[in-house]
Amino acid sequence: MDVILYKFSKHMSHSKFIIGIALLGFTVISCSKSTERQAEDTPQEYPLLTIKPEDRNLSVKYSAVLEGCQDVEIRPEVSGLITKVCINEGSYVRKGQILFVIDQVPYRAALQKAEATVATAEAELANAALSLEGKEELFKENVISDFELRTAQNSYRSAEASLLQAKAQLREAQNNLSYTEVKSPVDGIAGMTSYRIGALVGPTMTEPLISVSDNSRMYAYFSMNEKQALEMVSKYGTVAEAVKSYPPVSLELKDGNIYESEGVIDVISGIVDKATGTVSLRANFPNDKGKLLSGGSANIILAYERPSSLVIPQGATYEIQDRIFTYKVVGGTAVSTPIEVFEINDGKEYIVTSGLSEGDIIVAEGAGLLKAGTKVTAMNEHSKTEGDKK
Repeated sequence: MDVILYKFSKHMSHSKFIIGIALLGFTVISCSKSTERQAEDTPQEYPLLTIKPEDRNLSVKYSAVLEGCQDVEIRPEVSGLITKVCINEGSYVRKGQILFVIDQVPYRAALQKAEATVATAEAELANAALSLEGKEELFKENVISDFELRTAQNSYRSAEASLLQAKAQLREAQNNLSYTEVKSPVDGIAGMTSYRIGALVGPTMTEPLISVSDNSRMYAYFSMNEKQALEMVSKYGTVAEAVKSYPPVSLELKDGNIYESEGVIDVISGIVDKATGTVSLRANFPNDKGKLLSGGSANIILAYERPSSLVIPQGATYEIQDRIFTYKVVGGTAVSTPIEVFEINDGKEYIVTSGLSEGDIIVAEGAGLLKAGTKVTAMNEHSKTEGDKK
């Protein structure tokens, strides 16, 4: 009997122990949940920012290709062998300067033949005139018939036409002879050439003899997307006004330096490229010192003035599915707010175009770690100092 009582007592003690542990665990969980609720209800310190209008000047770069205001490919207009090369590659040439000479012998002979043809035609016209004059006198005296007079008149007209044709052939021969001297049509810098004395050239050749670039002014061709182009034009009203009024632009060279002279946008294409969705523009830069080279590349820098803009740090935002959000503080609670921003930025700040208003308060930092509905309060100076030390 004593053994049975001992076992029963031992069993009851063990059950009480298990119940005690269960009660202790429930108490710990309850305390933990209570602590969490208290933590959630306790405002957390964050740096806050009150939105107010500020002026900002932004810039954006566009890749550009440089071309001289005139890049001319020099091609021969007659066929023949090059007998003289009169140009040093890379040198400055004047308009009308002879660059190459093509064999002139056959063209001089053709000119002499044309001159002889003209002389023969002139003599035939003179004979036809004398014959017509005599026929007219005889017709007046009724010596010849009307048919003979008309025949003489037709012969005279035929002689006139032959003379005109001969003179046309003479002008062609003169032109062909002049074309044997290949001249520069513009002032500029000569490029490179692979043609030397003895090379056979002609009008049908695909490769030019040489190129001459007028680099006194340089054109920088670049493109921007349709939206940016529309914003530019809308600001000034029309394409013509945009070209006329747009502020000067800068040029960043490949070595990273900014070109010494500013340029102006002088052409905005009125056509959107269907393949790329972009609009072509051209900026015009002076190049008196010849520092810019035709065919080179650079970056056009356009300035954007944004007065009275709502500016927030990018650290105050986070992205979900390509949409940008920030936390606006409403009644001490962080409220997730979608915003739209100006496309161009400096990598540190956003200019907000919609979603926020002047006077709104937002969480300025740590938006990516914050949860919607969190109670927040402004971080005091002591907390800021401690955070900076850490």
